[in-house]
Amino acid sequence: METKTKTVKEKKPVVEAVEETEEVKEAPMPDTAEFTGSYIKTVGRRKTSVAQVRMYKDGKGVITINGKKGSIYFPNEGLSIVSQPLKVTGHVRDFNFSIIVKGGGTTGQIEACRHGIARALLTLDPLMKEALKLNGFLTRDPRKKERKKPGFKGARKRPQWSKR
Repeated sequence: METKTKTVKEKKPVVEAVEETEEVKEAPMPDTAEFTGSYIKTVGRRKTSVAQVRMYKDGKGVITINGKKGSIYFPNEGLSIVSQPLKVTGHVRDFNFSIIVKGGGTTGQIEACRHGIARALLTLDPLMKEALKLNGFLTRDPRKKERKKPGFKGARKRPQWSKR
């Protein structure tokens, strides 16, 4: 009887060249010289979001939110919603805004910033009130999630009723 022998080829370890990745560059911080001088401070709110807005006069239209450019902090349509009061009143490039926003979700933060900017414009010029109020920018949206009640499954959902 013949015995067959198999030769086993050893697999060579595969060494891949790993390319060094470039460091991720953060967006440049807006120049701090743009945020000097006198400012008007207001607060905007929606749901659980609170936005502290500082409006600097003689600006270039720069909006900074939590230390980042507005277009980076709120991508897509977010920044256009925040700047709606400026478009309505025609002051898009007249002021710089430094905003600190906390709490809530993205939509709540966007609308809290919009509310704060509208209030800042109103303190600057009370004649803008009609245009801002007509578009609903001065109205605080107070809707919040209703709390869960004891004995219920949610805020309002009751346990199933049984006859016996």
